[in-house]
Amino acid sequence: MKKFTASFLRDNRGVTALEYGLIAGLIVVVIGSTVQGLGTQLNTAFQTIAGLLPH
Repeated sequence: MKKFTASFLRDNRGVTALEYGLIAGLIVVVIGSTVQGLGTQLNTAFQTIAGLLPH
């Protein structure tokens, strides 16, 4: 049992996978925020252009 516990504590593969998961989640949040901000700016630009066009 002592050997298993020592082996388990030295094994860091799970930690690496967790770190990659956290990085991927952060990237998704950043991309989502950027796309949402760009979408809002594009919507404003198109609304401005549409307002300038004759009906």
